[in-house]
Amino acid sequence: MASQDQKFRAGEAKGQAEEKTGQMMGTVRDKAQQGKDKTSGMAESGWERTKETTDQTGSYVSDKAGAARDKASQMGQATKDKASQMGQATKDKASNMAQSTKETTQAGKEKTGGVMQRTGEQVKSMAQGAADAVKHTFGMGEAGAGHEEESGGGGLGTTTTTTTRRTNY
Repeated sequence: MASQDQKFRAGEAKGQAEEKTGQMMGTVRDKAQQGKDKTSGMAESGWERTKETTDQTGSYVSDKAGAARDKASQMGQATKDKASQMGQATKDKASNMAQSTKETTQAGKEKTGGVMQRTGEQVKSMAQGAADAVKHTFGMGEAGAGHEEESGGGGLGTTTTTTTRRTNY
């Protein structure tokens, strides 16, 4: 029954690890999308302000606005690049965590297998011992061997020795 419990726990741990990995990946996607949206909004807002300024002030300011627009575009692109890098780094970290979880689960499976093997060997040994005891009880054990039993005797230390020999009639 312990093997079923261990299998259940291993499966449960694996499920929890997969769920946590999924949640982390969702969070990473959400954060990357928020960064992208914010950057896009900032770039668009800067562009709109630049257009308004250009319309109000004429050609001199138009030249300055063009330079500002280029600068804003460069900054926006730099921000997008940075957000992309951060998203990739987070994705890599989540992937590493998922791999670590997988390795931990595999190690747990291997450990469970070793426990199962040792338990099987112990049961086999106990069964052999029981079979030997039955053989000795019925005199089917080693020829001429005596069998000693210690009686409970209330703890007085008395020992009864019984010798069983098989004779053929």
